[in-house]
Amino acid sequence: MQLDHQSFSAYYNIDNGTGKIRGIYLQGNAACADIFSNWFTPFHDLGAKTITISNTGGTDHQSFDGVGLPGFQFIQDPIEYDTRTHHSNMDVYDHLIEDDLKQMATIVASFVYNSAQRDAKLPRK
Repeated sequence: MQLDHQSFSAYYNIDNGTGKIRGIYLQGNAACADIFSNWFTPFHDLGAKTITISNTGGTDHQSFDGVGLPGFQFIQDPIEYDTRTHHSNMDVYDHLIEDDLKQMATIVASFVYNSAQRDAKLPRK
């Protein structure tokens, strides 16, 4: 392991702008499944509880995953991301949903906090 990788625990990505978090892609990192399951427990009432071993592509987490660092993309409601707003002149604040942003911020902050409070770094694949 590279020296600079030793202090790194995890990278979490939100790529779709608005859209509630429904879970997380493990990117094949099965060792994180139970950890994330516990971290999602307080958010089940907000609809966030799916954990899939699957990979997803096309987001910034792939750069981390590609060099062996834990990088994860949250599963989100797509809203109009692929059909109307993504990288278009309609990709503006007017299309954000305030309640979704609050839910997302709460969950991401919790995951970052929990990662920082662990005695060990998150497991690598």
